[in-house]
Amino acid sequence: MNFLRGVMGGQSAGPQHTEAETIQKLCDRVASSTLLDDRRNAVRALKSLSKKYRLEVGIQAMEHLIHVLQTDRSDSEIIGYALDTLYNIISNDEEEEVEENSTRQSEDLGSQFTEIFIKQQENVTLLLSLLEEFDFHVRWPGVKLLTSLLKQLGPQVQQIILVSPMGVSRLMDLLADSREVIRNDGVLLLQALTRSNGAIQKIVAFENAFERLLDIISEEGNSDGGIVVEDCLILLQNLLKNNNSNQNFFKEGSYIQRMKPWFEVGDENSGWSAQKVTNLHLMLQLVRVLVSPTNPPGATSSCQKAMFQCGLLQQLCTILMATGVPADILTETINTVSEVIRGYQVNQDYFASVNAPSNPPRPAIVVLLMSMVNERQPFVLRCAVLYCFQCFLYKNQKGQGEIVSTLLPSTIDATGNSVSAGQLLCGGLFSTDSLSNWCAAVALAHALQENATQKEQLLRVQLATSIGNPPVSLLQQCTNILSQGNKIQTRVGLLMLLCTWLSNCPIAVTHFLHNSANVPFLTGQIAENLGEEEQLVQGLCALLLGISIYFNDNSLESYKKEKLKQLIEKRIGKENFIEKLGFISKHELYSRASQKPQPNFPSPEYMIFDHEFTKLVKELEGVITKAIYKSSEEDKKEEEVKKTLEQHDNIVTHYKNMIREQDLQLEELKQQVSTLKCQNEQLQTAVTQQVSQIQQHKDQYNLLKIQLGKDNQHQGSYSEGAQMNGVQPEEIGRLREEIEELKNNQELLQSKLTEKDSVIENLKSSQTSGTNEQSSAIVSARDSEQVAELKQELTTLKSQLNSQSVEITKLQTEKQELLEKTEVFAKSVEVQGETETVIATKTTDVEGRLSALLQETKELKNEIKALSEERTAIKEQLDSSNSTIAILQTEKDKLELEITDSKKEQDDLLVLLADQDQKILSLKNKLKDLGHPVEEEDELESGDQEDEDDESEDPGKDLDHI
Repeated sequence: MNFLRGVMGGQSAGPQHTEAETIQKLCDRVASSTLLDDRRNAVRALKSLSKKYRLEVGIQAMEHLIHVLQTDRSDSEIIGYALDTLYNIISNDEEEEVEENSTRQSEDLGSQFTEIFIKQQENVTLLLSLLEEFDFHVRWPGVKLLTSLLKQLGPQVQQIILVSPMGVSRLMDLLADSREVIRNDGVLLLQALTRSNGAIQKIVAFENAFERLLDIISEEGNSDGGIVVEDCLILLQNLLKNNNSNQNFFKEGSYIQRMKPWFEVGDENSGWSAQKVTNLHLMLQLVRVLVSPTNPPGATSSCQKAMFQCGLLQQLCTILMATGVPADILTETINTVSEVIRGYQVNQDYFASVNAPSNPPRPAIVVLLMSMVNERQPFVLRCAVLYCFQCFLYKNQKGQGEIVSTLLPSTIDATGNSVSAGQLLCGGLFSTDSLSNWCAAVALAHALQENATQKEQLLRVQLATSIGNPPVSLLQQCTNILSQGNKIQTRVGLLMLLCTWLSNCPIAVTHFLHNSANVPFLTGQIAENLGEEEQLVQGLCALLLGISIYFNDNSLESYKKEKLKQLIEKRIGKENFIEKLGFISKHELYSRASQKPQPNFPSPEYMIFDHEFTKLVKELEGVITKAIYKSSEEDKKEEEVKKTLEQHDNIVTHYKNMIREQDLQLEELKQQVSTLKCQNEQLQTAVTQQVSQIQQHKDQYNLLKIQLGKDNQHQGSYSEGAQMNGVQPEEIGRLREEIEELKNNQELLQSKLTEKDSVIENLKSSQTSGTNEQSSAIVSARDSEQVAELKQELTTLKSQLNSQSVEITKLQTEKQELLEKTEVFAKSVEVQGETETVIATKTTDVEGRLSALLQETKELKNEIKALSEERTAIKEQLDSSNSTIAILQTEKDKLELEITDSKKEQDDLLVLLADQDQKILSLKNKLKDLGHPVEEEDELESGDQEDEDDESEDPGKDLDHI
C-alpha cells in the first residue's frame, strides 16, 4: 500500500486531484449509505472510473468493494458492478494512456493489487462461492476476475484454491454452462489454473475434464473449429504433459479412440486456414505427449497399441502420404508417426507396409528417404524424416535386416525400375551435399545398431565406383572418402558410421585393419596438432582406433592388440591419445544431442552428433582407456580368463539344458500322476455310490421282512398250522439264499486276497529287476517295510475270514436243526385251502420283490467286480510311473474297507438269525397252547412270551368265524 501511495503521490496535481476527491466521496457513499440503490449507483460510478483512474480506485475502493461482495450477495447487479471494478483494477489487459515515467510502475500494479486481494484467503474463497451463482452478471465477471488473479500470481492463487473445499469442482462446473461465453472463459480459467501444478491437474482430470473437453472439440468441428478448439487443446496439453497419472487415466478411459476423427482431413486442396493449421499442430503435439520417449516404456507401448487398434496410426499415415498438406503440418505429422512406431514392433511392421499413392506404388520409407537426401527439401523436414527412419529401426531387428538386404547383391533389382532404401542411403552417403552425407551415415548406422548379424552382412556390399574398375566394398569406400579430407560434417558422419559398425564385431575390425592404409591414416590424424575445428575429428579417429584395439581378435599378425598399442605409444603417446579421445564428450554439441532422441537442430551446422552415438561413446570411452594402459601380460590373462569363462559358460549351459529336460520330464510325470489320482478318486466315488446303493437295498430288504412279520401277526384269525406251512418255510429258504450269498462273498474275498498277493509279488519282482533307473531310485527300504506290513495285514485278514467261515458253518448247522424241527411241526397241522391260497399269494408277492432285489444286488456286485478290474489296470500303470507306495497304501485301504463290509454283512446275518430264533420260540409257544407236546427247554425259552399269548384271541373262535 505504501508503494501505491508513493506512485499516487508522484503524479501531477490538477484534474486528478478532483477525481481523487470524487472517488473518496463514492467510497464513503458505498460504506455509509443505508439504501441499496445509493450503494449500487456509487459502485457503478466507481466502475466507470476504474479503467482511467485504476490506481486511485484500487487504493481507496478495494476494501469497500470486497465488503460489498460479502454483504450484498442478494443483489446480483451490485455484485456484478463490484466484480467488474475489481477486474479493471487487477487486470493489465486494458491499460490505456499512461505517462512514460510511470510505465513500469503501472505494469506492476496488477500483481500489487492481486497480492493485496489474496492476502486474505477468504477473499478467494468468497470469489469461488460467487461462481456458483447462475446469474450471468455475477458468474461471467467472477470468471474473468479469477483468471486475472491466476495470471498475476498463479502459484499462490493455485495453492489457495487447492486447499479450498470443493474449489476445483466449482470451477469444473463452468465447462457445463450453456452460455458459450462463460464456457469459453472457463476453459481459459482452467488453463491458468492447471499450469505447472500436478495436484490440480489430477483433480481436474478426475472431475471428468477429458470427457467435457473432447465433447466441446467435437461440437466445434474438430480441426475445422475456431479458437475454442485451440484453447481446449492447450488445456488438454496442460493436463497430460509430464503427468503419467493423467496419461494412464486418459488411455484407460478410451479417450485415445476419440482422437481419430481429429485427423480425418481428406486429400482435398480446398485450402487450409491459419486456425486449422494451428489446431492440427496442437492435436499432433497432443498425440506426441502420450507416446513421448521420455514417458515410462510400459505406458508408451500401451498408448502405441491403442493408437494402432483404433486406426489412429493409419489415419496419420494417410495424412503423411496426402497431397496439399502444409509443410509444417507434414513435418509435425512425420515426427508424430515416428514416436507412435518407435520401439513397438506391430506399429513398425505396419509402417513398413504403407505405400505412397504413386504409379507404381512405392513404400513410404523410400519416399521419405528421397526427401531426406534431397538438398532442396526444407531442413526441418529432412530432420523429421531422419527421426522417422531412426524410430522405425529402433529395437527392430527385422526392419534392420530388410534395409541391409536391399544393399546385398542377391536382392538388388537388376532392371533398375525401382529404387530401394539401401540405394538411396548409399547415394546420400557419397553425394556432394554434406548434410545428405551426415543423414545417410547416421541412418545406415541405425540399421546396424546392436545387430551383429547385419554388421557382418554389410561387409558383403560391393560398390561399382567407375566403369572398368573392379567393385569396392562399402567399408573400403567409406575409408576412401574419409581420407579425401571433405567437410567436417561429412567426416564426422562417416566416422560415427564406422565406429558403430566396428564395435562388438571382430570380423568387421579385421576387414578394416586388412587395408594397410587405414591405421597410418588414423594415427596421422590423431598425432597432428590441428585447430579447434579439427579436434572433434581427431577424437573420433582416436575412438575408431581404440575400437580396433578393444574388439581385435588378433587374427592379423601385423595388427595385433599389442602392436597397435606400441604404435600408439611411439607415434602419439598414451596420454595424448586419451586426451584426444576425451575431445568427443567435451564438445558443446555432445551434451545437447545426448538429451533427446529427436535430431532437433536450429540449423545444419549444428548437426554433428547423433543421440544413439552419444550412448556408444559413453559406453566405450572408459573400456578403451583401460585397454590402452593394459600390458601384454594382462591381455593374455584376460584372454585366458575369457576362455575359462567361456568353458564355464558352456558347462553351465549344458547343465542348464539337462536340468531343463529333467524339469520337463518331471512335469510330464506329475501330470500323469495327477490324472491317475483323478481317475482313482472318480473310481472311489463310484464304489462308494455303489456301496450306498447296496446299503439302501439292504434297508429295503429289512423293511420288507418287518412288514412280512407284521402281516404274519395280523393273520391271527387263521390257523397256526397255516403260518408254519406258509410263512416259516419261505423265511427259511430266504435264509438259505443269504447263506449262499455269504459263501459267495467269502469266495470273492478269497479271490481278491489272492489278487493282492499277486500284485505284491509283482511289486517285489519289479523292485528286484532294476530295469528302470527311475523306479529303482525311488523304491527304497521304506517301501519294503511297507510291503512287509501289508503282508502282515493280509495274514490277519485271512485269519479273520477263516474265523468268519467257522461261524457261518455253525450257523448253518443250527439252521438245519431248526428246519428239521419245523418240518416235524408242519406234518401235524392241517389248514383249510382258502387260508393256504391267501398266504401263498402273499408269500409269492414277497418272493418276487425279494428276487428282484437279489437280482439288483447281483448286478451291483458285477459292476463292483468290473470296477475292481479297472482299478487293478490303473494300479499297473501307476507301477510304471513311480507311484508304488501310493498303490500299496490304496490297496491297504481297500482291503480294510472290504473287511469292514464283510463284518457288517456278518452282523446283519446274526441279526436275522436272532429274529428267526425269536419267531421260532413264539411258534413253539403257540403249539403248546394248541396241545402239542413241547420240550422243557422250549418251555423255558417260551416263558417270556406268555404275556403276549394271553393277550391274543382264541384261535378256535377264529376258526368258527371262518
